[in-house]
Formats: sequence, C-alpha cells, structure tokens
Amino acid sequence: MNDQRSKFTIAPDALVEILDNPDVRIVDASWYLPAQNRNAQAEYAENRIPGAVFFDIDAISDKKSSLPHMLPTPEEFAAAVGNMGISENNQIIVYDGPGLFSCARVWWAFRIMGAKDVKILDGGFDAWKAAGLPVETDPPAKPSPAVFSPAFEPDRVRSIEDMRAIIRSRGTTILDARPHARFTGQAAEPRKGLRSGHIPGSKSLPIDQLVTEGKLKNINELKDIIDSFSLKQNDPVVTSCGSGVTAAIITLALESVGHANNSLYDGSWSEWGQAEDAPVAVWED
Repeated sequence: MNDQRSKFTIAPDALVEILDNPDVRIVDASWYLPAQNRNAQAEYAENRIPGAVFFDIDAISDKKSSLPHMLPTPEEFAAAVGNMGISENNQIIVYDGPGLFSCARVWWAFRIMGAKDVKILDGGFDAWKAAGLPVETDPPAKPSPAVFSPAFEPDRVRSIEDMRAIIRSRGTTILDARPHARFTGQAAEPRKGLRSGHIPGSKSLPIDQLVTEGKLKNINELKDIIDSFSLKQNDPVVTSCGSGVTAAIITLALESVGHANNSLYDGSWSEWGQAEDAPVAVWED
C-alpha cells in the first residue's frame, strides 16, 4: 500500500476510539524554541487532549549537566513518569502542538527507558482540534501515581567521547537533522557561543524532508529517503541535531522502515559546537 503509515504513529480518529481505555496514557510533549514565542506548559494548562499529562523535557532532564534537556538517569526518569501515572506497560500516546517536533524526543526517551508500546499522534494537537475532536479545558486532574520499571538501553545514547571515536573509525553514518544552512555553516546557530558547521563526515537530513503537514511521511517515501544514504539494514547510524530533540525524528524514520541499529547523540551540536577541541567542518561556496 503506497500510503502505508509508520507503526509508531496513530491517527486522531483512531486515538479518539481508545481514549477511555484504562491502559492508555496520553502525553503532551510540546516544547518550543525561544524564537517560536510559545509557552508549551501554559498552552497545556489552557487546553489539551482529555486526560493528557504534560512531559516537560527541560524538567525531566539531567540537572547536573550544563547542556539543555539531557537524559536523566533511568531512576530519575522512572520517578518522574511514575508520578505522571505512567508505567512501562501502558499504551503511551505522545503528541505536541504542531504534530512532529518535540514529541519524537519523548517517544524515543520512553522507548529507550523500557516502555513497550509508544506511539506519536499524527498531526499533533493541531490536527486533533482541526478534526473537531474533544478538548479538555478544565484544570488538569492530578494523575494517580504508577510504578515505571526502567530497562534502559545505554547503547542507544552517544556521548561526545563516543562521537570522537566514531569519526575516527568512519564506520558509522551520522545523520544531522538541523536545517541545511546550519549544517553547511552558512547560517548561524540560534544558541549563543556555538560555532557553525557540522561534525566531520556527517550527512545532512533536515527534518522537513521527513515531515509533511505535521506528519511523518509514509513508509515508501521514508524508504526512498533512507536509501539515498546507501544504508544497509544493519549499518550503524547515529542521529544528531541542535540539542538532541529533532534528531529523534530521524530515529523515528529509521525505526519506521525497520532500521534498528541506531543511536542518538544526546548532547548534539549544543555540546559539539562549543567544545574547543571538537573538529568542525563547513561547506565552502
């Protein structure tokens, strides 16, 4: 079927059918860059999909790191989502406002921490509202706590030391989700103090090539895009971006076409771009 969708996404009309299922947990994972001028938590407080809880990627993070929203420890993650009423055995549906931006990061985090069934809402809250589906405007109810038993997969997360070894060995494909002009070094980084350019040997895969109208492209389109990088099914891939958020959209695309040998560089360019001894490549005109 030409329009086959990812098994990791769910359409709004399918989600509304299972809203009352006691095993389903809805998670608003909205997060915005400062330039977007939106307050995700305030928008959640105002209106949300019925029963949704809010996942704050800045709050549920490694507080010891100076880098933005780095993964917390498995124990910290488990405590945070357990307080949100989520266990690893729930059917977890993650969404954000525009459809496919920050929610992929939270989808990825749940999965590498051991959640067994995690999906992303196609089109996000914007598509949900456009379809005239129910919206909750009362103050969000406090969820009953649950126990989340983590089963962390450390090999799915890369550090800067890992990345140094990877570029020396040249045996792993690095895919960068940032806009192409930032990858080439022609556009400045939005975060102050970061150099422009990319990790030597990495390849550009901007997320706008993977997403259409807030939805992940269909499987055939994704396969064509992934195939353009001459990747075999078991070739190792690392995804990267500005701060480890949109890299997860590439991860989602890879997983959707059956490519499981992938990991994500958590610090991404916010770490590499400020490390004085990390080599940076640019494209010359």
